Amino acid sequence: MGKRSIATRWFVNSFAVVAVILIIVDVALFFMLRAYYYSAVGNFLQSEAGIVAGVLTRYYENAGSVDPNEIRRSIEEFDKKNKMELMAINTAGQVALTSSGFSPHGSYDMPDYRAARESVSGVGEYIGRGGSSEKYMAVTVTLPSTQGSDFNAIRMVASLEQVDAQIYTITLAVGGLSIATLLLLLFLGLYFIQSIVSPLRQIGNTARRFAGGDFSVRINQTKHEDEIGELCRVFNDMADELESSEQMKNDFISSVSHELRTPLTAIKGWSETVLELQDGDTTEKGMRVIIAETERLTGMVEELLDFSRIQSGRFPLQMTNIDIIAELTDAVMVYTERANREGISLNYEKPVASVYIMGDSNRIRQVFINIIDNAIKYGRKGGSVTIYTDTGEKFITITIEDNGCGISKSDLPKVKTKFFKANHTKRGSGIGLAVSNELVAMHMGRLDIESEFGEGTAIKITLPLAERNAEVLNEQLTIM
Repeated sequence: MGKRSIATRWFVNSFAVVAVILIIVDVALFFMLRAYYYSAVGNFLQSEAGIVAGVLTRYYENAGSVDPNEIRRSIEEFDKKNKMELMAINTAGQVALTSSGFSPHGSYDMPDYRAARESVSGVGEYIGRGGSSEKYMAVTVTLPSTQGSDFNAIRMVASLEQVDAQIYTITLAVGGLSIATLLLLLFLGLYFIQSIVSPLRQIGNTARRFAGGDFSVRINQTKHEDEIGELCRVFNDMADELESSEQMKNDFISSVSHELRTPLTAIKGWSETVLELQDGDTTEKGMRVIIAETERLTGMVEELLDFSRIQSGRFPLQMTNIDIIAELTDAVMVYTERANREGISLNYEKPVASVYIMGDSNRIRQVFINIIDNAIKYGRKGGSVTIYTDTGEKFITITIEDNGCGISKSDLPKVKTKFFKANHTKRGSGIGLAVSNELVAMHMGRLDIESEFGEGTAIKITLPLAERNAEVLNEQLTIM
């Protein structure tokens, strides 16, 4: 089955239905008008015939007989003969007198007269066409049987041409109004549908280009502030995100390729050197380099695997009551020697009291290591990295601050985004901070970054204390 466009569905489901309804209304109006007007004409003819019949009946009752010349004069002088024709029917069932002065031939058919004779009420009505094809209505009222009377019925005949003309005029006027309504509905409907279909076609064409890998195209914004305009804006925002993600992915692939190439090159070079020289000092130095670069590769791979597990939701935490000060101290000790080699002063004064949180000790230590590693990596030689804690009633905040190159205002909102690197001259995959942010969030904490370009960066890790963490878990379980 072929697809049906929105315009087709609207035409079938809306316009066609309205058109059928208007046609039905016009046809019903025609029959209602005809029934109303014909009924009014019939009642008027019957009333006039009844009046004449009443007059003749009273003549017979008062005088016993009526002069035929008097009856002829009364009929011929009928005051409404310009609107209708009055006929007197004799006992033989023939028209004896008419208000026009012209009597029809003997075989003149009068169905209304027969109906009046057969009816209990003595009234008969007929609508038909005469010899000139003119449509007329005839009403016959029978007279009471009176001895010596030459007439037994009065018949009124009126033309329906003007009545039909009036009915057709009203019907055509309503029909014309219906057609104008349909044309207006068609115009407005097509205009409205076009305002929907055009952006949707753009969205479809743009989506197909996105599927082909082209994220540069955008949808022209509509001038209407409605759902379609909002959809276009959202689609363009999505395109911006996709383009940005694609760029970051390409940068990430380039960065990871470089990061992998450097240690692999070092490992390969030193392996060949150790094999060729067979020198004890050289072998020892080469093995140290190989081990260091292997550890670097292992860390990078683990970082990538952790991020993949987090994104897929397959990253379980081993939650226990841990001393976060002890984990922070261990992480600082790991980087103390490296900071000295880089010429950076690592300032940390261990708090006297232990502070406990509910968390995974390995993952919390990983967060600290990632952030301290970044602080040393982006620090300047001769600079410093300062680490301090602030313990409140419900939360503990660990701040790791450096006075290195800092982050620009345009890059600051993106630094926690996966694959983003503000400084491509420094080694790293660009996902360490994204992993750290996810890990802190999984511990119901918050990672905030404050930075001034050229002045340094301060990263604050806020985590709930053990009791507060338990309260949050209980509240979540209660809600669930």
